[in-house]
Amino acid sequence: MEERSYRVVGRTHRKVDAMQLLLGKSVYTQDITPDNALVVKLLRSPHANAIVKNIRTDIAKKVPDVVDIYTWEDVPRTRFAIAGQTYPEPSPYDRLIIDRHVRFAGDVVAIVAAETEKAADKALKLIKVDYEVLEPVLDFRTALDNPVLVHPEEDWYPPCDVGGDPKRNLVASGLDEHGDVDAVMESCDIVLERTYHTKAFNQAMMETFRTYTELDRYGRLHVISSTQIVFHCRRILSRALGIPKSRIRVEKPRIGGGFGAKQTAVCEVYPAFVTMKTGRAARLIYSREEAQIAGSPRHEMQIRVRLGADKNGKIRALDLYTLSNTGAYGEHGPTTVGLTGHKSIPLYTGSLEAHRFSYDVVYTNHQAAGAYRGYGATQGIFALETTVNELAETLGMDPTVLRDQNMVREGMVMHAYYGERADACALDRCMAHCRDMFRWEEKYPVRDMGDGKVRCAGVAMAMQGSCISAVDVGSATVKLSDDGTYNLIIGAADMGTGCDTILSQMVAECMDCPLEDVAVFGADTDVSPYDSGSYASSTTYVTGKAVEKACAHLKKQICTIAAGMLGCGVEEVVFESKQVRRVNTDQAVSLKDISYKAQLFNDTAVEVTATHTSPVSPPPYMVGMVEIELDKLTGQVTVLDYMAVVDCGIPVNPALARIQTEGGIVQGIGHSLMENVTYDHRGKPMESSFMQYKIPTRLDMGRLHVEFEQSYEPTGPFGAKSIGEIVINTPAPAIAHAIYRATGVWHRELPITPEQIALDK
Repeated sequence: MEERSYRVVGRTHRKVDAMQLLLGKSVYTQDITPDNALVVKLLRSPHANAIVKNIRTDIAKKVPDVVDIYTWEDVPRTRFAIAGQTYPEPSPYDRLIIDRHVRFAGDVVAIVAAETEKAADKALKLIKVDYEVLEPVLDFRTALDNPVLVHPEEDWYPPCDVGGDPKRNLVASGLDEHGDVDAVMESCDIVLERTYHTKAFNQAMMETFRTYTELDRYGRLHVISSTQIVFHCRRILSRALGIPKSRIRVEKPRIGGGFGAKQTAVCEVYPAFVTMKTGRAARLIYSREEAQIAGSPRHEMQIRVRLGADKNGKIRALDLYTLSNTGAYGEHGPTTVGLTGHKSIPLYTGSLEAHRFSYDVVYTNHQAAGAYRGYGATQGIFALETTVNELAETLGMDPTVLRDQNMVREGMVMHAYYGERADACALDRCMAHCRDMFRWEEKYPVRDMGDGKVRCAGVAMAMQGSCISAVDVGSATVKLSDDGTYNLIIGAADMGTGCDTILSQMVAECMDCPLEDVAVFGADTDVSPYDSGSYASSTTYVTGKAVEKACAHLKKQICTIAAGMLGCGVEEVVFESKQVRRVNTDQAVSLKDISYKAQLFNDTAVEVTATHTSPVSPPPYMVGMVEIELDKLTGQVTVLDYMAVVDCGIPVNPALARIQTEGGIVQGIGHSLMENVTYDHRGKPMESSFMQYKIPTRLDMGRLHVEFEQSYEPTGPFGAKSIGEIVINTPAPAIAHAIYRATGVWHRELPITPEQIALDK
């Protein structure tokens, strides 16, 4: 690893917004927007698949304080997608603001705008709807080529050809292979073929979806929303409402969690439509029930893995097929599925001779799935890592040793990862470090604790990416302020991840100033430079590099002005923290004086915007090990210890990186043992609150311990890679492995509940 010593980067600093949050200051959408806005409420379909034959709103409109009610007859007829993705979107245009054909239980039937919440709620109850109830497609395994079509309309439109065909309920399909998989499989000593099922999981962020809209003093649509994607949101609204992007401004305040849910424009279009119709400010706040039944959960998937290996444990061939359930609409369907193979198979580059990865994404009459931390890699890694653990158990090998002889290592070309080379890879050191820290050899054997309880351990490793290669764009504006401090303006969205702090640290490092001298602002489509948004683990890696570039250019501009003030050539001056000095002299001018000079007879800007994109997406790597106690009588699993070692390049802020890792591990524990989006026989969601949808609490986490193995990524800012998503990927396979060690049964469906364990005795 290339050694680097930094003054601000690589060190722990308190988050720049920590005190506002700690003191309960007004920072979120509902806090900072006026309370006199129209209240927007949505009437939702009780049916999974139906046609609205007739809708009566006349009685509801007579409710005092109801301003108006809108139905499918009132909205534009242009189809659009609400996935926050770079144009042209891979997701099909298959939505209307309100469609006469409702496609899931929770789909919007009418929009109510009222002066008060009480009036809006009363009006919702008085709207009368006659439905022609249709047979729904509820099992994604039978959706492909089903006679019931989720999208029979003729104006379904794919901006990109991703292998979709709505006449087959097919959103996307694809195939990627390298080498002769079938020939290699035939020559293997052992071939395991296993099928896994991962359910849909809800992001369950504390702040639900919410948006405020108004017309600004120029008559433009001004949107304040809890969103990760201000620029994509503007484009989505432009198409949906039929107004130019130049007439729309989108900004985000503090976000109360997103985890990918807010990479989808779930609610923005409804209050925006009301504002455009009435000319008045409007606000829509999803209830917890709405966030649960009409949000943007993880894709349910079925993954078939074929693994071929020799008797010594060399993994020679992998064949993975994924069937993904996108639900009623296609947002993120074509892209999440790719990560199931492209972010799992490359882990075994060290031994792999051939691989095949194929997939289909299908429509059903469930709520539409979307982006969720891990974005498909979570499902694929669960399936593949569990199969690898089964291979180790079949061969009687230590699963960590098996991985040692098969894993990707630095310098290897990963054919299953778009042919990229692992230029910064400490996965081998992560495994060794975690094995030692966890005391693997001591905890791996099954230990009988008496009273039907046993303790045992499991292991998994993971990779992710640091952006969407050759797509994502990050930008940053850095400017010198009047007092010699700096302003950083970004289009990326801090949703609790700490990117405002991390990017400010980079400015402080580049400009050799204290972190307190950097004021950060973002994201606002009128002010911020273009940024794809906060998703795909891209902010630190892509936007961070833009910050580096902007600071380097700004230094040159500052030196140019200083040289003029000192009466010398720019090559004769050097930038030194708070001043620019003429070399070999005591002559110097302060940044404060330079900032004043920039305002007087000057044509050199002290404000620089830089943009960055990357042709590669260097993966972070991770190893996780878990110790559980399992009660054989009840099937109850208690997580005792979870230890992880992560290679995210150079951690820009180790404390924030550790918190990210711990949070992702807890989410992964929830997916593994308790979280589950389920539907009744009519297609209605069963979990409408946290009373039914169980998420892990502090009592379910066990003891967490996270450490890092550093690598130096040459294409990243200060050697950094990403960390946001990879951290959710190891708990499921590690816990499934530990449960097998305790029970002798492999569970291939998530979540693994006590009932399932008890039934499999």
